[in-house]
Amino acid sequence: MRISPRLLIAASLALLVPFGATQALNAFEQPEAATGFAPKPLVKAKKHMVVAANPLAAEAGLAMLRKGGSAVDAAIATQMVLNLVEPQSSGIGGGAFILTWDAGTKTLASFDGRETAPATATPELFLGPDGKPLPRDAAMASGRSVGTPGVLAALALAHDRYGKLPWAELFQPAITLARGGFSVSPRLAKLIAEAKPDSFAPDAKRYFFDADSRPWPVGYKLTNPALADTFELIAHGGANSFYQGSIARDIALAVESDPRGPGKLSEGDLASYRAKEREPVCILYRAYEVCGAAPPSSGAVTVSQILGLLAPYDLGPTPLAAEPAHRIAEAERLAFADRARYLADSDFVPVPVAGLLDPGYLASRRALIEPDRALGQATAGTPPNARQGSFGRDATRESIGTSQISIIDDDRNALSMTTSIEQAFGSRLMVRGFLLNNQLTDFSFLPTDEEGRAIANRVGPGKRPRSSMDPTMVFGNGRELRYVLGSPGGAAIILFNVKAILALIDWHLDPQAAAALVNFGTTGESVMLEPDAAWDGLARSLETLGHQVERMPLTSGMHIIAVTPQGLEGGADPRREGVALGD
Repeated sequence: MRISPRLLIAASLALLVPFGATQALNAFEQPEAATGFAPKPLVKAKKHMVVAANPLAAEAGLAMLRKGGSAVDAAIATQMVLNLVEPQSSGIGGGAFILTWDAGTKTLASFDGRETAPATATPELFLGPDGKPLPRDAAMASGRSVGTPGVLAALALAHDRYGKLPWAELFQPAITLARGGFSVSPRLAKLIAEAKPDSFAPDAKRYFFDADSRPWPVGYKLTNPALADTFELIAHGGANSFYQGSIARDIALAVESDPRGPGKLSEGDLASYRAKEREPVCILYRAYEVCGAAPPSSGAVTVSQILGLLAPYDLGPTPLAAEPAHRIAEAERLAFADRARYLADSDFVPVPVAGLLDPGYLASRRALIEPDRALGQATAGTPPNARQGSFGRDATRESIGTSQISIIDDDRNALSMTTSIEQAFGSRLMVRGFLLNNQLTDFSFLPTDEEGRAIANRVGPGKRPRSSMDPTMVFGNGRELRYVLGSPGGAAIILFNVKAILALIDWHLDPQAAAALVNFGTTGESVMLEPDAAWDGLARSLETLGHQVERMPLTSGMHIIAVTPQGLEGGADPRREGVALGD
């Protein structure tokens, strides 16, 4: 698929109800806890490379590359092992956005495997009998929050196009590990220990805790024969065996009979699910073309807006000097205000992507950035072909339960895949050895704002909730692939990707240094900055300009591969357990 010129915008050129200090913390509600900051080396390779959030998963992907498999083949093997060893973040019970690059034809494709709301869902799905939003924790840990999983359908669609190895072969590493067992990692053990046992449905509770509700410790050998059996069925029956038949029946039954709160997902919803190929969203920034996934992901559009706003500015020779950091935060604040108003599933609402990236519109928004004073509250603008009054003020809140896979194969074909089950451990409802997502809570709980206007990201039957997932690729002159990247992090994915892109392009950092660079940014009013004392001076400078600075952990999972004249360079985020592996 070729990129449409209308989405290729020259770079010559928060939400509407903003978060305060306390609300900024709520934006990353129940984040996946960090297990420390462990410095990692830059990894170099000549032939191929995979970067993933767990060494066992990266090894499975590398094994497929060594067999001559494609980047898509390696991603499928990696995802299945992640489902086993990092179940809190992703798996076949969730969804994904995938970018693929065919080096031979110079074709970029985007596959949407986002979950969908049940056919019987209404805009009032998350309202109680009193018409008020349900308590968020109760809604998230229930069958009500489960959307139709899409990751398998998207991977199958990509494999049909770009796979080289047999589908069944790609499941074998995960099947072997699920039967033989794996050691619980420090990160998984910490997340289980921080979870409330009774928030899990019975089968999931039995899997993650012992008979006395004690969490499994680091190093405990955990097996999952039920997941191995499920993978065997899918390996030999194809993705359709997940969406029809006994697996689909068990998913629907578990959701509809969840004792913590039943949901509406049915066998019919699973049978009718289709992954979609969509047009990537790209922008020219400096001498590079930056591309990501289209709505219902808000990631690429918002990142593109931020880059378009920053393009005329010199961001300095080193990372995050005070004046450039101020401009970055202001650009993010303006872009997030537009995101909250306009971005949702474009199959259901008219999303003005071209208008939001229009150079004239970006210039008008850029004029709001003052060099010596923080804007504070930002409101949405009115891009071309959009009426500001057509959508209400958004009430969506996102959680974090996501992973990133970055791969380049022997032929320089590439894949960037951001994959998720939403909150850590998703809905905490387990079926046949895998957890189901709670992605429907990425919809706005309120269907209308206080003025009675429909919210773009309201619930609707068959609709896909807005996401921040942003698998990204960056190209140089002549459409030559330069970088493959992405991160988990809820709404902060956008901030993490902006940071990495600026680090690579403006500050000329290598992939490992870019992944490790301090996380920083804003989704609304407060500017969030990691608590490393080395950046205290930046915090004080921003406060002098009127920014409200919130020092807090920002646990990204940035995975980057760079294509250089000497070969491949890979970086894995030091805040998580990921690794870069290659030959």
